[in-house]
Amino acid sequence: MAQTLTLSLRSQKQVQDAGGRNIWQEVIQPLTLPADQVAILICDMWDAHTQEGAAKRVDAMAPRMNKVVAAARTKGVHILHGPNDCMDFYTDHPARQRMQEIPVWQPPSPLPHDEPAWPLPQESQQTDTPTLDRKHNRVPWTRQHVAIEIDPSRDGIAVSGSEIYSYMQHHGIKQYIIMGVHTNMCIMHRTFAIKQMVKWGVPTALVRDMTDAIYDPFKPPYISHDEGTRIIVGYIEKFWCPTIDSSELAK
Repeated sequence: MAQTLTLSLRSQKQVQDAGGRNIWQEVIQPLTLPADQVAILICDMWDAHTQEGAAKRVDAMAPRMNKVVAAARTKGVHILHGPNDCMDFYTDHPARQRMQEIPVWQPPSPLPHDEPAWPLPQESQQTDTPTLDRKHNRVPWTRQHVAIEIDPSRDGIAVSGSEIYSYMQHHGIKQYIIMGVHTNMCIMHRTFAIKQMVKWGVPTALVRDMTDAIYDPFKPPYISHDEGTRIIVGYIEKFWCPTIDSSELAK
């Protein structure tokens, strides 16, 4: 029996203060629904990375993420895994086969959506530490991070947004939640990521403390890596979808 899940969806809207100046105001929208009407997607939490800083941050995040996901799974939340470029590793995995057995639903035509300029440079894929060596010009990741468990009896492993859309329709999912990396890259641009899901009209939220941006502090606007991630999360709250805190999934 699924439990009830209560979320606080945080977004930002533009308002005028008492002096008539435009400011951003935080808005919290409560949402309560059965946990089995919620799906979490873990995006590209790989076992390795070309950037040392990115790899270290994923190593630190993965055990914490696993605890949150395990707690949500116990409540009845659907857990989906999206380790792109690693599907060969999961060819025979029950969670991959489960996704392939879902009846196909055709996604709707994308809704129009403004795409304001990014607050950080998108051409840079560097972090605050050196790039790791890449042998034979191959990506170093082979699977999802080993610290994140995949339940073979319940979870799904997805390769595309259309697969996840079909899964959500088949199971009556009302809220889609995404966590993982990287906030200004795959989290936004994959076929199952925020932009695509929002354009399909899917209620979507980002877990703001279970993500990390790709950003080099030696690029404009010359701020710390953590501040860069915070700015990207704020951009998403303003223009794309609300965010939640991971504690809301585990409490």
